[in-house]
Amino acid sequence: MAGPRRQMCLGRLATNGLRGLLLAALLCLAHVGDARAESAVHESLQLQVVGGLGGVTQYLKLERPFWENELPERTNGRITASIRPLDSGGLRVQEMLQLMRLGVVPFGTALLALVAGDEPELNAIDLPVLNPDIATLRRTVAAFRQHLADILRTRYDIELLGIYIYPAQVLFCKAAFTDLDDISGRKVRTSSVGQSELMTALGAIPVQVPFAEIVNALRDGVADCAITGTLSGYEIGLPEVTTHVHAMAISWGISIFGANLATWHNLPADDRAILRSSVAELEQRIWQQAEADTERGLACDAGTISCGKDPERPMTIVPSSAADTQQRLRLLEEVVLPRWIERCGNACAEAWNTFLAPIHSITVPVQ
Repeated sequence: MAGPRRQMCLGRLATNGLRGLLLAALLCLAHVGDARAESAVHESLQLQVVGGLGGVTQYLKLERPFWENELPERTNGRITASIRPLDSGGLRVQEMLQLMRLGVVPFGTALLALVAGDEPELNAIDLPVLNPDIATLRRTVAAFRQHLADILRTRYDIELLGIYIYPAQVLFCKAAFTDLDDISGRKVRTSSVGQSELMTALGAIPVQVPFAEIVNALRDGVADCAITGTLSGYEIGLPEVTTHVHAMAISWGISIFGANLATWHNLPADDRAILRSSVAELEQRIWQQAEADTERGLACDAGTISCGKDPERPMTIVPSSAADTQQRLRLLEEVVLPRWIERCGNACAEAWNTFLAPIHSITVPVQ
């Protein structure tokens, strides 16, 4: 009976509806002791996974094939999984950390910008204009990774398995601009508190517009500019309603992938090792894809390569200038970091100085 019980415990977490999910989570916790006694038994496992945003390259070409095909092949069918997107409905994405802590979501993905309302410290690695390129982003994440894992484990009972990124989020505008100072007075679509604070500091007017409504907002004059991904912006048709796009990354849409700690320790050690190493490989592929898609998105926007639906009017790529670099550093030191610490507290200032100040050469005051 032990094997079927574990399969039911891990499998029933796919039940639709919060009530069913909570009951399944309680069932999992009730069998922790039994499962540990069975840890040496190589029984089949059926995992239920909440992945990243559906409908984008990361999910369609990397995450879903990994869980549904690659993992079963690697384990000769012993470990199988089903996956659904984070935004498929039925889950409040802002509450993913709590859902994972409770075991309602045993293996899940949380977008740091969306869960930062509960835990601003987690978003330290993706603050606006912190990482203007992927090389800087890699150094930032490497320096903060262990601290991020400690926060998730001690505060949320989550075992960190992967850190994923999306292609760079950049600035698209309907009218010409030569650097960041030129957007003063323009209405800019933003997707996070930090981005809104950044735009306000530049004299722009942040507006909240859902991703699916960006094109209409630009066409109807609700927004003059929009911050979104280089490739996703092309895919939704921004070259038809905007003329210029800035090459400097504002943020990267970082997410974490992890497991409920009780569920994680419920698995045999060899299965944990397989999952950890396999997810690490998936993470590498996601980063490589995001880097390639960042460049490809800009090339598609500019019409320098054929991407399936070539724009009638190629966009102008605005390169990051020396003035932009100076402005970025000023904004980071005078606006982005102070506002983040106001929301986050003194512990975040200490964490910044310990882990990230050596990377970015900015030290913040500790009260």
